[in-house]
Amino acid sequence: MKKIVVSLTMIWVFVSCDVQRKDKIAGSTNIDSTKVANAMSQPTTVQLIDSAFNFGTIAEGEKVEYSYRFKNTGSTPLMIVSATASCGCTVPEKPEKPVLPGETSYIKVVFNSQGKVGQNHKDITVIANTYPAFPTLKLSGEVTAKK
Repeated sequence: MKKIVVSLTMIWVFVSCDVQRKDKIAGSTNIDSTKVANAMSQPTTVQLIDSAFNFGTIAEGEKVEYSYRFKNTGSTPLMIVSATASCGCTVPEKPEKPVLPGETSYIKVVFNSQGKVGQNHKDITVIANTYPAFPTLKLSGEVTAKK
């Protein structure tokens, strides 16, 4: 009986370690260097339809969502490797699939104004296989204190 319990415990330990390793890989935010190298070896061009957005005046705690549109004007698929913001209060979401030549796509950005009273100017940096480099996206506006 003791051997069965020890065997089952060992199996359980190996299975749980494997699950944790897979979770860590799936949730990893590291950028794959092979993906970056492949994307950069085939540059394309991009035309921004929306490069700046002023959300005006909002109350603290409100969230602003905006989608910056762009078009692949090159002859190869446009692959966005990463999209990052200058502040943790601004979260960009990039397209996961390549944008084919002639197609239009967007980068959705969500700005959380909690604790950001005053004038706000945020930059969104996009890394893609574009030449020249993907232009910086701008988000700005004013956040007023809660009443």
